[in-house]
Amino acid sequence: SGGVDTWTWGIEYVWGYLYILIGSGSTRCSGRVEVYHNNSWGTVCDDGWGLNDAEVVCRQINCGTALQAPRSAYFGAGTGQIWLDDVTCSGNESSLTDCQHSGFGSNRCEHGQDAAVICSVTFEVRLYLNVFHVLCVLDLIRLAGSGSSRCSGRVEIFHNNVWGTVSDYNWDLNDAEVVCRQLNCGSALQAPRTAYFGAGTGQIWLSGVSCSGNESSLTECQHFGWGNYYYHNYNGHYSDAGVICSGDITFWHRTHSMLMYFVLTGSGSSQCSGRVEVYHSNSWGTVCDDGWDLNDAEVVCRQINCGTALEVPQSAHFGAGTGQIWLGDVTCSGNESSLTECQHSGFGSHTCEHGQDAAVICSGEIFF
Repeated sequence: SGGVDTWTWGIEYVWGYLYILIGSGSTRCSGRVEVYHNNSWGTVCDDGWGLNDAEVVCRQINCGTALQAPRSAYFGAGTGQIWLDDVTCSGNESSLTDCQHSGFGSNRCEHGQDAAVICSVTFEVRLYLNVFHVLCVLDLIRLAGSGSSRCSGRVEIFHNNVWGTVSDYNWDLNDAEVVCRQLNCGSALQAPRTAYFGAGTGQIWLSGVSCSGNESSLTECQHFGWGNYYYHNYNGHYSDAGVICSGDITFWHRTHSMLMYFVLTGSGSSQCSGRVEVYHSNSWGTVCDDGWDLNDAEVVCRQINCGTALEVPQSAHFGAGTGQIWLGDVTCSGNESSLTECQHSGFGSHTCEHGQDAAVICSGEIFF
């Protein structure tokens, strides 16, 4: 065509099966592998799970090559079905379901054996002008930790074949700005310190990071050198640095000249699934699940450009929030452009506790 298509972020149709990478600390190209079968999500058992199997998944979701094939529920244990076991791929298959396996639902596993992948985060961006074919390779950097999402979390960097964290010594918004831009997550809103998203493990790769904010990669900034965190940091992983980027927040709705911000967050959340939180009166707050249904979730999913609503988990499925509960008794027709246009009991007016925090799982993050 003569126009420009939107960028394709690893969306593939492969024999009708839907795949997603999810779990605590997951990103678009790393996480627990789940497959959609018989109208429900299920995990893959790690019996015999290896790099050849992970290679198929990474290529299938347009995430480059497989760096690691973590086992033993590395990104947290799933729930419900375990769909595949004894997966044996050559590495050349076009889909995980093309590989040999024991049959859907036939396994002898528990969720403590859920399989995962860590891909090279290489993706293709095609601008359909019949001219350009651009191959972009991101530095190996990810956001992880408790309550992390695609654009907020503990900063980790892949060096010498090992993931490691960044010390918060001198960590500020300029440093976070580089990370957010590097991950295509907009600008930096906060640069949390003192292991805000939980303490990592293993290596602490960088310390004393000092960026101007204009660098294209965190490794271009001044720092003390790889692994030299001990010069000014005696707290170990309790000083792990984090970022909160604007790319995680959608602000398409304006009310009384004030922007309304929304975010999906919580344990096991991702760009298009998580606990719903809204920014009001300078603080984040949750939404109570009284009456929460697919119509309400549909509005949220569409508002944050995440497709349609698949599920409406209740009872703090992604963990209980803290602080304010801003909305209760939300009632949407499903056609509203913003959650705040739906009927509700008023900001801060509710009879709920955080054990009732509402959530959504949207279709926009699914690769099919």
